Amino acid sequence: MGEVRNVLGDFSSIVCFKAVVTGAEEALGEKAAAITLIAAGRNRGKQLAEQLGLNSENSTLDTLVPALQKALGKEGTRLCIVDKIEGSDESIKVYCQETICSAGEPQGSPRKLTFTLGAIQGVLEKVTGKRLRGKQVESVLRGSDHDVIEFEFLG
Repeated sequence: MGEVRNVLGDFSSIVCFKAVVTGAEEALGEKAAAITLIAAGRNRGKQLAEQLGLNSENSTLDTLVPALQKALGKEGTRLCIVDKIEGSDESIKVYCQETICSAGEPQGSPRKLTFTLGAIQGVLEKVTGKRLRGKQVESVLRGSDHDVIEFEFLG
């Protein structure tokens, strides 16, 4: 795709992203904003999976970690660092660090992953070929060493 802007490049600040989140919460309410941000992330994740050529025929959870580290981590969009993905017949757990959603939040903050959760969900849905429902089960803001998202399979 190349750079989107000639001078400033592809990236914006966490401060501006967080302003979008808090502005959406003020305008829509916390629940509606979360639904919106998760949906936006999910769309982005599906686009990312397509751009990377990830799908149920050529990708596994094991091959996904390095692909997501490159695309979303320091060499990519810097959304988060995906350290590990664990899968079972019932669910998939994704272990992340330095998520944009938790960045800058004080310890003990009730902030939950929204856009990050959605983005990873979108990728996983493309790779598994199944619908998922995600929820954050651990947070770096509340004592964990990772933000952990658990996705359960739907129908």
